[in-house]
Amino acid sequence: NNALTVKMRAYNLPDGVPMTEWVLSDADGVEVSNGSVLKEYTFFNFGAESAGEYKINIEISVYNDSGLDYKIASVDNTTNLTPEFTLPDSLDLTIASEENTMAFLPWVDAEAKKAGELVDDGPRPCWNAQDLGNWGWVLMGAELGGGRETAMLTGGAAGVPAWYMAFVSLSLSAISLLLLYPIMYKVYHRDSDDMLSHDHIERLTRDTIRTSAEELELVIDWDLFGFKERDLSIDIMVPYENTSATMLPSADVRAEILHKLLKEFTLFSVFKPVQMTARAVGATASIDFDTGIGVGVDDMGERDVVESGQGAGHVVSDYSTFFRDLHILSQVEDQVRDILNDFFMLRSDVELLMATVVSDEERLSISVIYKPTMKLAILRFKTKAGMIEDELKAVLNKKLAEILGERKLYIRTRNNLEKFSKKAGAGRVERTSSDPDRIAAVARQGGIAGRMLQTKLFGDILSTVEYTANEKRDFINRWGFWGLIVFVWIPFMASGVLVGAMLGLLSRMKFIRVLLACLFGGTVASITWAYTAEGIVTIMHKYKLELMIPIAIIAFVGMAVLHMRSTKARRQAELFEDEMFNVFHENIEEKYGVTD
Repeated sequence: NNALTVKMRAYNLPDGVPMTEWVLSDADGVEVSNGSVLKEYTFFNFGAESAGEYKINIEISVYNDSGLDYKIASVDNTTNLTPEFTLPDSLDLTIASEENTMAFLPWVDAEAKKAGELVDDGPRPCWNAQDLGNWGWVLMGAELGGGRETAMLTGGAAGVPAWYMAFVSLSLSAISLLLLYPIMYKVYHRDSDDMLSHDHIERLTRDTIRTSAEELELVIDWDLFGFKERDLSIDIMVPYENTSATMLPSADVRAEILHKLLKEFTLFSVFKPVQMTARAVGATASIDFDTGIGVGVDDMGERDVVESGQGAGHVVSDYSTFFRDLHILSQVEDQVRDILNDFFMLRSDVELLMATVVSDEERLSISVIYKPTMKLAILRFKTKAGMIEDELKAVLNKKLAEILGERKLYIRTRNNLEKFSKKAGAGRVERTSSDPDRIAAVARQGGIAGRMLQTKLFGDILSTVEYTANEKRDFINRWGFWGLIVFVWIPFMASGVLVGAMLGLLSRMKFIRVLLACLFGGTVASITWAYTAEGIVTIMHKYKLELMIPIAIIAFVGMAVLHMRSTKARRQAELFEDEMFNVFHENIEEKYGVTD
């Protein structure tokens, strides 16, 4: 109607030279216009015709010129030939001229416009299988990008049949549901007997942190220890004191404890994000373990105070013991550094960045930071820090046997390029943009399905879906199976069948009931929206509001994007809420003063 043109095209014709002829007649049978073209398609303009009833007679002919001395190059060449195939058809055309009822609006044209309507009782030959297939991809992309509403309006504006739009939408929903829901069910669903209670999770957390603290030579302040399990995450606050054997900064302490804790959570299928804050407290909180500044300072306070005869409490003026110990320590440090330099020079895959050596009567502690030398080391370097640590420990034990004596050797190695997620053994890590140190880590899931769900794309999708489902959980707990059908059906209550599937999981509904509810609700939603969109487009064409169709599509896409962004922002704000975090630091400052 925008071009006031009738287009005609024939499909699936036999081989040969096609010719299309058409005649337009008025209600009295008087010929108004005609045309013929040596193609399988043509068109004519009806803008010059007056309003009224018309009939279009069409005939498609196919000629074979294989036995002729000439090629059929124009319509005149077919005058004396008999076609091998003929397909006649006729259509009624109604041309109407009407004023726009919305002419009072400033952006609507007030000029009377013509519109044509074809009346065809038989099957419409406008769409072939290839065209429908091409539009199927467009509709799927529109639905993935802007939702079911966007896809239906896009297809309706292009004249795609409503039944096909419903079919594509339902197929996309069914494919995504049947592929992802069994994986989601396998990964997230747990029987009541297999689920850990709140008390069990807290006990497991405390035991794991206690064991890790013993291995890392830390002293946990259990009076300030914090634990809170929420719908979105498990929040853990770990205040600890360094000892003379501690060789790790707070970031690595958190990674080491998280690594062991997430391993335990994997065994018990606890896949909530774990938000852990580890903070050093007490007199040793300001130690810099990368440079060694402050390490061993607390030992000076443990030295015996010897009276010099000038009053109790005066330190002896004989510093010979102190300088002897300092000389021995310097010798040990030099030897260790020489061994470390030789060790890393013999390796072509890593280089030494920094080493800290601390020695006393009981132990020799060494902290090493190294960097892989190969290109794209983050992806290609497979050697774990523990393997280098074991090799280095064997070399030092052999070459420092005389110096070590009865002292224990402690070694910590750290890859400078290793990501936090790898250090902590996390399957997925989330960060807040406002504070990069605030991290929520999820336990690693096994198998191909688990790894796929913990990729950045699927992880963000499922975490947002889970958050949306949690918001509507009370509704489903109240209305059950039928409530889930309505939730999937009504557009403004759900983002699709995946939200409904996750909601059924969280509400602990049976697998088959959730599957049936989502399929039935998705079917009804697809059919409802397909025919609703077709009706909306028809009304817009009738009242000359075609301009509103792309505006509506853009609006739906914009609303979908804003909805996803706002949901993700609300989830992150709730995940990284500051209440417990702030209380934890306030309690530390109240007990120890400012320690950072």
